[in-house]
Amino acid sequence: MARAPLLQLSDISLTFGGDPIFADLDAIVQAGDRLALVGRNGSGKSTLLKVMAGLVEPDTGSRVIPPQISVGYMEQDPDLSGFATLGEYAASGLDPAEAYRVEIEAEGLDLNPELAVEKASGGEKRRAALVKLLAEAPDLMLLDEPTNHLDIAAIAWLEERLASGKEAFVVISHDRAFLAALTRGTFWVDRGQVRRQDKGFADFEEWRDKIWADEDLARHKMDRKIKAEARWAVEGISARRKRNMGRVRALQDLRAERAGMIKRQGRAALDLDSGPASGKRVIEARGISKSWGDRPIVTGLDLRVMRGDRVALVGPNGAGKTTVLKLLTGEIAPDTGSISHGTNLEVAVFDQARAALDPDKTLWDSLTTDPAMGVSGRNDQVMVRGAPRHVVGYLKDFLFDERQARAPVRSLSGGERARLLLARIMAKPSNVLVLDEPTNDLDVETLDLLQDVLGAYEGTVLLVSHDRDFLDRVATTTLAFEGGGKVIAYPGGWSDYQSQRPEGPGLPGVHKPAEKTKAAEAASAPTSVPAPEAKPAAKPSDLSFTERHRLEALPGEIERLEAEIGKLEELMADPELFTREPVKFQKASEALVARQDKLALAEEEWLELAERAENPS
Repeated sequence: MARAPLLQLSDISLTFGGDPIFADLDAIVQAGDRLALVGRNGSGKSTLLKVMAGLVEPDTGSRVIPPQISVGYMEQDPDLSGFATLGEYAASGLDPAEAYRVEIEAEGLDLNPELAVEKASGGEKRRAALVKLLAEAPDLMLLDEPTNHLDIAAIAWLEERLASGKEAFVVISHDRAFLAALTRGTFWVDRGQVRRQDKGFADFEEWRDKIWADEDLARHKMDRKIKAEARWAVEGISARRKRNMGRVRALQDLRAERAGMIKRQGRAALDLDSGPASGKRVIEARGISKSWGDRPIVTGLDLRVMRGDRVALVGPNGAGKTTVLKLLTGEIAPDTGSISHGTNLEVAVFDQARAALDPDKTLWDSLTTDPAMGVSGRNDQVMVRGAPRHVVGYLKDFLFDERQARAPVRSLSGGERARLLLARIMAKPSNVLVLDEPTNDLDVETLDLLQDVLGAYEGTVLLVSHDRDFLDRVATTTLAFEGGGKVIAYPGGWSDYQSQRPEGPGLPGVHKPAEKTKAAEAASAPTSVPAPEAKPAAKPSDLSFTERHRLEALPGEIERLEAEIGKLEELMADPELFTREPVKFQKASEALVARQDKLALAEEEWLELAERAENPS
């Protein structure tokens, strides 16, 4: 008997007082689904995720979830009011006997559960929301940009955590490498419709381009047919007294059908003017060092940046990448050493916090009232690389419509704010471009275009990003922050850096599948069965694709079960627990038995698959 889906949306329609966001939408999520949710900024991805979570009520249609199924949603802006610490918030939905899960997930995401809520940054609050969701381990997880504000080490850990888990998930992310590694299916939100393909994100662009090509061909054929029928109708007036009115009505229907075809949204018209050429040598750092208190950020760095270089700064959150960026641009001074700049530098900055945008200003005012934008003397024009442009026309280049021009910046989505900031910095000529986390919130198409624009840019680029795919596509030099103030330059992008590190592939802090977290090591008992090492991937003739993937994922699952068993055994080792909290003791006992059973099944499954891979029939 076929199992009921985890989630089913039927005939969903939704408007927010204007044009419909969705109409007649159907979507199904089955057990085991690992789905990428993709689409242009503003297409309704986050809204759809909230409909799935039951947080937004559609105008029409139904949302069906079986009674025994749990659904969890990672909030973009979680409300932590009423909680003293991040850990208290993360554990708020758990039974006390399951609270140890928060410690395990928090360690992987480098989150301090004891941090007071009022002292936490927006990124730390979002990580707490992610820890909360992972600790609750619902049957279906809905993840809205989980990789934002995570460094590469945390992204790698999350990738491994989701790959080894059994939960189904739907994820929105701008990180191509993350999506390609994890997903097996794709929801594509496009012009109010949701299409599904049972292939992961790695195959998305080929699928999308095929659909668009088929649409273009259909439009072309219909245009030719309309043209031929219209010629017949005009010529028929003089050739016959009585025209074939059925054919005329068919022509009217064709025209109505053609008019009803929804036009695809164009690409943002990103363009960079390199301005006057800078000197050949742009930045030269000699032995620079910088510390904050007793903590060294960078020690003894020598670096020469030449015109046209694309230098990427990579490392864990808090390593000091933005500080070094400010050192290199002269915004702050080094403690020791010297920094010299070349001649004729014109710098444009894309800041991580989008601080250059006032949330209370309108998009119109954001472009026309900043002196850096070069006001032309008329409040409806903006100077764009030396030429006057009407504000609305320039905003349309970045996919904003006329109605948004007078809307406040605070009404924009994260991706729209990123596009507005790009509009600001691209309006003025520059020959040094500083990009601090530019990929956050941008959709795939805009990221592609930004990459192309940077490729054609004749100036110099300094870049901070945790997007491995983007780094590989853009960077010519990688500055790696390897701890203790050690910053080393490697030629090439992220993959080149990984292959050149003396310690071998892997950024410090990246959790590899064969490694155990501290929590897992502390929880492992002498009598426990060691987590097996993953065998080399079997040939297609030995195991199916699903079985090969399962073989790779099982070691991580076994490790996590061992960690949970260790925590539960530690909890139950308290001799007073039974008399003090009998309910908690009972639940912990049941949880321990359940996890021991799961561990035994997982180990047995791994042995069977590993044997088949080693000895194909």
